[in-house]
Amino acid sequence: MTKFIVILIGLGALAQSAVAATEIDANGDGLMTIEEVRAVYPEMTAEVFSEIDANGDGALDDDEMVAGQENGLIPAATDG
Repeated sequence: MTKFIVILIGLGALAQSAVAATEIDANGDGLMTIEEVRAVYPEMTAEVFSEIDANGDGALDDDEMVAGQENGLIPAATDG
């Protein structure tokens, strides 16, 4: 039962991250540029963005966004 609850909590966190990513991705191309991220998180530095950008393509995809949140580099999505 505990394992089930942990899985549900994890899925909920991923769902919240996906919603946040959708809100950040202003042009809807599936990638978040530093400009799009800064529109929501003005404190984002180029250095931190580059650290989150694991594949170095200059944009964050959903997986990189989730990893950035899990590593505390991007605030997790909230409901309010």
